Amino acid sequence: MDRRRMIQPPLVDSTACLCRVDAGLKTVAGAKKYVPGARLCLQPDIKASIHPTRSKPARGESSRNQSPLLPGLPDDLAIACLIRVPRVEHRKLRLVCKRWYRLLAGNFFYTLRKSIGIAEEWIYLIKRDREGKISWHAFDPVYQLWQSLPPVPKEYSEALGFGCAVLSGCHLYLFGGKDPLKGSMRRVIFYSARTNKWHRAPDMLRRRHFFGSCVINNCLYVAGGENEGVHRSLRSAEVYDPNKNRWSFISDMSTAMVPFIGVVYEGKWFLKGLGSHRQVLSEVYQPENDSWYSVYDGMVAGWKNPSASLNGHLYALECKDGCKLRVYDETTDSWSKHIDSKIHLGNSRALEAASLVPLNGKLCIIRNNMSISLVDVTKSNDAGGASAEHLWETLAGKGQFRTLVTNLWSSLAGRNRLKSHIVHCQVLQA
Repeated sequence: MDRRRMIQPPLVDSTACLCRVDAGLKTVAGAKKYVPGARLCLQPDIKASIHPTRSKPARGESSRNQSPLLPGLPDDLAIACLIRVPRVEHRKLRLVCKRWYRLLAGNFFYTLRKSIGIAEEWIYLIKRDREGKISWHAFDPVYQLWQSLPPVPKEYSEALGFGCAVLSGCHLYLFGGKDPLKGSMRRVIFYSARTNKWHRAPDMLRRRHFFGSCVINNCLYVAGGENEGVHRSLRSAEVYDPNKNRWSFISDMSTAMVPFIGVVYEGKWFLKGLGSHRQVLSEVYQPENDSWYSVYDGMVAGWKNPSASLNGHLYALECKDGCKLRVYDETTDSWSKHIDSKIHLGNSRALEAASLVPLNGKLCIIRNNMSISLVDVTKSNDAGGASAEHLWETLAGKGQFRTLVTNLWSSLAGRNRLKSHIVHCQVLQA
């Protein structure tokens, strides 16, 4: 037999964090014996869930008396099988038994999926309906199915101007914003794609809404915005480090600003917004030396929202329906390059492109009617103008949209489908 065919992906990541290994797993309990170099977890335990949960039962009999995860297989081989089950079925796996639930509720299971390259990315949409209510939904691009999610906690059910970002690839954070009754907030919560639950995180240092935010080196940066206090527009900025589980101030911005667009490009954070006198301002932040400075080059001058950076290139949408992309050319300091689908949908609010995010190495365009398109920008340099439309792919289009989520959409937006719009869009991996 060809030995190359016998090579399989590693069953266990030798650098994985072992702090969440279930002691009840027969061979995993002695993980150090067959996982050389395994490290202890240096990060604090995940915070308690916002939603009440049952207390953990006391461990009874020794692990050797427990039944195997899969009858007839050692637990390490059973885990090797279970981690290959598609993500869309994980909710069902948790219902099989307590041991499967504990396995899929910990970091160990998903660390293995990521280490062998089978972790899946889903799209998460946060929408506001015509009554101002916030809801959210997840889309599986592999099976092209919409997934139900636990409700957004009540403090964000009607909030305005709050931030949204992803840390560690699987934690979606909501932070700040303006409560209709209580005003500006410091609140921070996050959803874990691994546990499918909401959790609390430390509050920000300043109350703010309609601010800018970004993630650099897995740290969450927040700057500017508004506060209902004496100084309405803010110059202050802060950063959250999940490893230290705390917020810290960074240098203030050059001028107070309410950002309306931001992006991380070449390791720098670019922001564009309105100053105290409603003038357009542009600033860039460099984390290396903790400094801000104004910028007025061709990139900022022609910069539009939504925008995203991927593989060292900066992209922005050219038209309202997002069927044409612009590419920033650093050599000419201009937005002269274009990637056109050649099929334009229209200028209605429902068809307006609300977000542009990277997904599985491609750019994903999400519109207010929940239609989704993918653009393979990696091949754009090889495609001429006439064939550029072949780079585009529809994941959830007009026809698919009707068949997949007609009932869901009707219940969300009622008869008038044009009143709902997407507030935030992120990609989580698990």
